[in-house]
Amino acid sequence: MSVLKNNILANFGGSLWTGLMNLVFIPLYIHFLGIEAYGLIGIFATLLALFALFDMGLSSSLNRELARLAIQEDKAQEMSDLVRTLEIPYWLAGLLIGVIVIMLSPFIAYHWVNAENLSPQTVQTAIMLMGLVVAFQWSICFYSCGLMGLERQVLLNGINVMMYTFRGLGAVLILWLVSPTVEAFFSWQIFVSFVHVSAIAIFLWRSLPHAPVPPRFRRSLLLNIWRFAASMTGINALRTVLTQLDKVILSRMLSLELFGYYALASVVAMNLYRFISPVFLATWPRLTNLVELGATTELTSLYHKSAQLVSVFVLPAALVVAFFSEEILLLWTQNPVTAGHAHVLVSILVIGTAFNGLMNIPFALQLAFGWTRLAFLADVVSVLLLVPLIIMLTKWYGALGAASAWVILNVGYIFSSIPIMHRRLLPTEKWRWYYEDVGRPLLAALVVAVIGRLVIKSDWSPSLLIVSLGLVSGGSLLASACAANQIDVVPRIKLFLSTIRLHLS
Repeated sequence: MSVLKNNILANFGGSLWTGLMNLVFIPLYIHFLGIEAYGLIGIFATLLALFALFDMGLSSSLNRELARLAIQEDKAQEMSDLVRTLEIPYWLAGLLIGVIVIMLSPFIAYHWVNAENLSPQTVQTAIMLMGLVVAFQWSICFYSCGLMGLERQVLLNGINVMMYTFRGLGAVLILWLVSPTVEAFFSWQIFVSFVHVSAIAIFLWRSLPHAPVPPRFRRSLLLNIWRFAASMTGINALRTVLTQLDKVILSRMLSLELFGYYALASVVAMNLYRFISPVFLATWPRLTNLVELGATTELTSLYHKSAQLVSVFVLPAALVVAFFSEEILLLWTQNPVTAGHAHVLVSILVIGTAFNGLMNIPFALQLAFGWTRLAFLADVVSVLLLVPLIIMLTKWYGALGAASAWVILNVGYIFSSIPIMHRRLLPTEKWRWYYEDVGRPLLAALVVAVIGRLVIKSDWSPSLLIVSLGLVSGGSLLASACAANQIDVVPRIKLFLSTIRLHLS
């Protein structure tokens, strides 16, 4: 389990460092570019998410297959051939995406984006540069999933920490010293994306076990994974619709400035995944190993421990951000107008994201078993029911309506998918998930956050607010961890107190 713990810690370290980079650099991007140009960065993030459809389930298949093959003997050649076989269509898809974005740039600039201060020519140039960024950045996910499947996540996070720091710091220096324009920003992103994908690709190939012959394309390997890959393609397509439709609609219906506020709120809420993804990414390959070995007892234990770990990190953070969104935005951006426009959106979106995050470990269990039908059907039903709801709420209430639809979507997942999943997988563990893995950590964190909201006043000085929010965050985290019976915090606290008493005596 030491490898798993190291991977989780590395994932958390890398994720938190990337979050810190956003915390530092996003206000500087807005300062140099303005909120309207930052809206274009939000559109770039939306395009990346939308074109995840072209992944075709290949990155997820690579992750699962490398995790499965790594514990078998004499599979070095098959692992090497698998990477080469999936690498070729992945790069072709990335190049195709880049061409599509460039070809769509006139339509987006002149007929979709409602810019007031930026000229259509500037917007078109920025969109074209986005296409080149995507062409290189696209394959970063593929090679990252390969390293995850090999459980080389310490190495992966080391690379990412260096590259995200280089990406953000370089962008700020370019905007400050060279040209404070959106064209300069995306030109820098092209260069960094090329360096980033090259580094990860090199290290993935070096991490594979030595194969007797050079890797080659094997059509038979595609045939072996096509069912799982096709299912993941459907799931990714549906979830892209569900998670990005609000941004697509709002980018058309709102001014670029107002969309910039929504994009900012979405970035804050999505940062919650920095507490979710580290556990999911480290747990999924290990769950796959345990399924392959038929180790049901260890599988059940890891499932609950991982689910509780997600709850402990996600729920306190989400509640504190939701209750203190305006204060946090004001402390972060130092801009009362931005905080005033975005804080309610942040509160709503972060709650929806927290509910979504709780489903990640159950989803990892399904992937470990290679069972994707439930997730696919659940997403089909969600699209059919909630897409009209998103459109109506956006029309009636604007950005707030779209944010509310995100909450409705994820509450529905929790109360429908979990019971169905546990009828087939770990059938006796459903109520443990609701009560032990989610309910107890949620209630404990909620009590501390509510008390904090009643005590802390918005007109306190910045330094006092920072200290107070830190205390509430720490208290919520500690209370949630103590309520989670698989985290072993209480015995550790008792041991620590006993050690202190022993030294004092």
